[in-house]
Amino acid sequence: MSQIEGFPYITNLNIQFGPLELIDEKELSKSHQPWWNQTLCGVNDSVVRLGVVEGEYHWHKHDVEDEFFYVVEGRLFIDLEGRTIELAPRQGVVIPQGVMHRPRAPERTVILMVETNTIVPTGS
Repeated sequence: MSQIEGFPYITNLNIQFGPLELIDEKELSKSHQPWWNQTLCGVNDSVVRLGVVEGEYHWHKHDVEDEFFYVVEGRLFIDLEGRTIELAPRQGVVIPQGVMHRPRAPERTVILMVETNTIVPTGS
């Protein structure tokens, strides 16, 4: 999966690191521009993804999966119907299944996401 019509997303679903391999988030994220997303590793039935974002993602939801966002650097806003959640570095939030949301970042932001390995990152 690489692009959604009208949005220049680069989403790499391949698992880049296996068990016991060192993952250097800072080194990986510094060489990428928004909107880049790489699946780092698998943990049981879930995956950990690294994202570099800036600007707005599209409104979407995941019908049967929750999604966890954690900010490493920058700021992330997650628009919901009726309110917005703001995340600073070292803050995270779970967006429950079925909730319409739109992540957006006013500046270059590095995030980690934890979700099931069956989720479609662009939404259901």
